[in-house]
Amino acid sequence: MRPVTGSGGLAAGPLGRFLAPLAGALLLIVGFMFSLVIFAVVAVVGLAVGVYLWWKTRELRKAMRERPAGGQVIDGEAVVVDEPPPARLMRDTDVPEK
Repeated sequence: MRPVTGSGGLAAGPLGRFLAPLAGALLLIVGFMFSLVIFAVVAVVGLAVGVYLWWKTRELRKAMRERPAGGQVIDGEAVVVDEPPPARLMRDTDVPEK
């Protein structure tokens, strides 16, 4: 006599019905553990790259603080004048022909 099997080929008896959810839960736990390890590795690599870039650009940031762009600072003042715009601006093409 052949044993009764489920669709996955495992025995459909009481032992198979107990082991299937247990194996599924074990696979979920192992998958979660691997995802945590991968997340930790990505976080550490990202932090290392950020610290490396910060360290390599410290002299550039210091130089930018000491010397502004263009080598000089131009101070100025702006005044807003509230005038209505002209009714119509004439162009060379708007001049009537004689």
